[in-house]
Amino acid sequence: MNSSPGFVTVVLLLLGNHGVSVTQMEGQVTLSEGKSLTINCTYSTTYTPTLFWYVQYPGEGPQLLLKALKDKEKKSHKGFEATLQSKSTSFHLEKSSVQASDSAVYYCALSDTVTGTAGGAEHKL
Repeated sequence: MNSSPGFVTVVLLLLGNHGVSVTQMEGQVTLSEGKSLTINCTYSTTYTPTLFWYVQYPGEGPQLLLKALKDKEKKSHKGFEATLQSKSTSFHLEKSSVQASDSAVYYCALSDTVTGTAGGAEHKL
């Protein structure tokens, strides 16, 4: 992904599973360096979720950026912050001052925390 000097390009992808979902309304975002960034992520599930933000820099695989397990848990890493808000079902990613090195694809993902008997792998001929 090429970006002009002084600009940050952010692409959003969302991941979910088993009838739960995450929603993000923006597509590609381009900002000037030094501007603030907010990437909205809302989710829908009947269970207590674990929320994740992954980042994938050009030419690299996805890397875990932030993970939250409980309500009102605030996480931060590399200047990015996100707070899990179960009341508003959100886990928005924020950074107060983006740099060109932040140009990447950002993934909002969730996993429910329901425990119980899990089905094993099934082999069909």
